[in-house]
Amino acid sequence: MALVRKVLSDVVSPNRGTFLSLGILGTLWAASGGFSAVIEALNIAYDVKDDRPFWKTRPLAVFLAICTGTLLLIALSVMIVGPKFGEWLAARIHLSGLFVILWPYIHWALAIGFTILAVESLYYFAPHVKQRFVATLPGAILAVGCWVTLSYLLGVYFRHFANFNKTYGTLGAAIALMVWLYWTGFAMLVGAELNAEMAKLSKAGEIEQKHEPPRITTINLAS
Repeated sequence: MALVRKVLSDVVSPNRGTFLSLGILGTLWAASGGFSAVIEALNIAYDVKDDRPFWKTRPLAVFLAICTGTLLLIALSVMIVGPKFGEWLAARIHLSGLFVILWPYIHWALAIGFTILAVESLYYFAPHVKQRFVATLPGAILAVGCWVTLSYLLGVYFRHFANFNKTYGTLGAAIALMVWLYWTGFAMLVGAELNAEMAKLSKAGEIEQKHEPPRITTINLAS
């Protein structure tokens, strides 16, 4: 922890503001690369061809990184505050005791709701198809349900059966994280496949794809 505190103090010190800003921009650009892969994977799941140029897909990936990251950060924050936050909030803004009783259920509903909204935003904006936002809800619910279930089962496996620390030492945490990310991607693809199949059923076996406007190659001045 002494090493971690030293690195953090060096990064957030007042004379390193430019370094911190560049680091944030670099992290955002690297994250957008991952979301570019998500866009490609969802297009494959929907069985559509993406003819959008790089200067359109990359800003979209940056937007998805910011949007999804913000929604997941809100969901994580709601989970972190815990049940005691309901008592503190009720005392501050003079809410009834019913709110304190219901808060443990409310904060779970908020966390799951924001997580579903984050996944639904990916399903709506990322693939190159025309669809309604509400139409992506079933796949988002399935993806989040699979993700929560797989995360719980992986947690049980890592705690009681896997011995990554003994086998890999300090690399065990990184390996466990990569396995969890793999199953997270799998859950997202399961939800995308459900949305794709429902879209095919609703549109007689064919998904309506977005089309880029034709580029102007010649200008007829005579007309």
